[in-house]
Amino acid sequence: MSMTDPLGDMLTRIRNGQRAHKSTVVAPASKLRSNVLEVLKREGFIRGYSQAEIRPGINEITIELKYHEGDPVIREINRVSTPGRRVYSNIKDLNRVYNGLGISILSTPRGVMSDAEARDANVGGEVLCQIF
Repeated sequence: MSMTDPLGDMLTRIRNGQRAHKSTVVAPASKLRSNVLEVLKREGFIRGYSQAEIRPGINEITIELKYHEGDPVIREINRVSTPGRRVYSNIKDLNRVYNGLGISILSTPRGVMSDAEARDANVGGEVLCQIF
């Protein structure tokens, strides 16, 4: 059976892994997931990630979760745009997450980037998720 929302599945795996104080979580690999994880790594919400081939044609991503003094760095991680309801935003209409303490991840014509990078590039797009 195919998965309806692969990005939402990965975000849930991260959320559940941090609540259980796991050091790593594993998710199926895709290009969109890798791009979102790259933004999370650049912004300092995860330690890193690695991609490995488990069978020919089947890849998985191992995500290294980050903690600060025993507490998870990611306090909230929410999916904004879902397969049933896409949410698009101009850069002027994009709200700041927790007054700039959190980030929004956008899928833009120039690639997947955080809201701060999108403001610098002056480009809007689909709001994938919000992290605080």
